[in-house]
Amino acid sequence: MSSPSPAPEHGHHEPPAILDIEASGFGLGSYPIEIGFVLPDGSSWCSLVHPEPDWQHWDPEAAAVHGILREQLVQHGRSPEALCALLNERLGGMTVYSDAWAHDYTWLNRLYEVAGVSPRFRLENLRALLNDQDAAQWHEAKRRVAQSAGLQRHRASADARLLQQTWLALRGTQRAAA
Repeated sequence: MSSPSPAPEHGHHEPPAILDIEASGFGLGSYPIEIGFVLPDGSSWCSLVHPEPDWQHWDPEAAAVHGILREQLVQHGRSPEALCALLNERLGGMTVYSDAWAHDYTWLNRLYEVAGVSPRFRLENLRALLNDQDAAQWHEAKRRVAQSAGLQRHRASADARLLQQTWLALRGTQRAAA
């Protein structure tokens, strides 16, 4: 992974790969509970994370947002080792963007440290792909995209898709205005 800036140039015709992480909460002791991504071709992937024995932090407010139960993680989550291998295979060599870089970077580091491997992709801040006009329009565009697409589920792959669709909507608005 890398520092939040500078980001490499991203092609304007192809949407960025987006990664999103749901977590047990915020702050010390929090950990990733679901990882999802959407690739430039629109294909997506998502998995729950099996918690490590010392991963005990659980914030009821965060759980109310993502709707994931800790028991689901234990029953259906993949191990950090399996997740890191899969992420490296599917995202290897890519630059992947996140709208919550500081949190996602920390949670991804926690996952990779436990697995004892290094990521083979770069995680960058989605803000690096936005000019000032994009940034000013981002929240309203995201709201419109979510509303028109009926995206209600606050889960990792759905959130990643919403972010990518918002980026595309901003590109469409700019192309139409040009």
